[in-house]
Amino acid sequence: MFSGGRRNWNKRRGAALVSSYMKLLIFSDIHADHRALEKLMEIDADLYFAAGDLVNWGRGLERVGPILARRADRMYVFPGNHESESDIARLCSDFGLRNFHGGTFEASGYHIAGLGYSSPTPFDTPGEYSEAELSEHLAKFAGPSPLILICHCPPKDTPLDRVREGIHAGSTAVREFIEKHQPDYFFCGHVHEAAGVETELGKTRCRNVGKKGHVLEI
Repeated sequence: MFSGGRRNWNKRRGAALVSSYMKLLIFSDIHADHRALEKLMEIDADLYFAAGDLVNWGRGLERVGPILARRADRMYVFPGNHESESDIARLCSDFGLRNFHGGTFEASGYHIAGLGYSSPTPFDTPGEYSEAELSEHLAKFAGPSPLILICHCPPKDTPLDRVREGIHAGSTAVREFIEKHQPDYFFCGHVHEAAGVETELGKTRCRNVGKKGHVLEI
């Protein structure tokens, strides 16, 4: 478990503890569960990340917008596979949210990067990239360190993308990026059956956040 964020991380590295830290609330796969989203917005955090699939098939974003707008100045949003880039751009414009699809910024000594969409699914949903497209978009995040990477799609063939025994629904491009570049933290959603699951890929501490979300302190 790594809910302690920077304080626990510094213990592992033998560094002095810091007295001030920032809270990031990361969540995914709300799928129009407005009550679940309202509960998340009651959590006090410095930054909020909606990591895709706020609704189903892009419908009903006008109803989740006012809920997210409660934290508008700190709300970073990107599309899952159930929303398109244009859906999220419009949502952010209408409700004063921050469009974080392919975005990156620095906070509390970390580089934070976000990428929406999933690898191809059998359902032909609005927000899907080929593995080559995912790899191309992820490449812009290579280099900056320490890095917190937030994607909608989990890495392939890991506990984070396990649908059931022998069935995995993640991305090879996401896994390859993590294994090669070793961000400090990685967060995702997409595979509901793996919500709340944590694992490590090398030194990268990973979690599928699901609709209950996860608070990281850095």
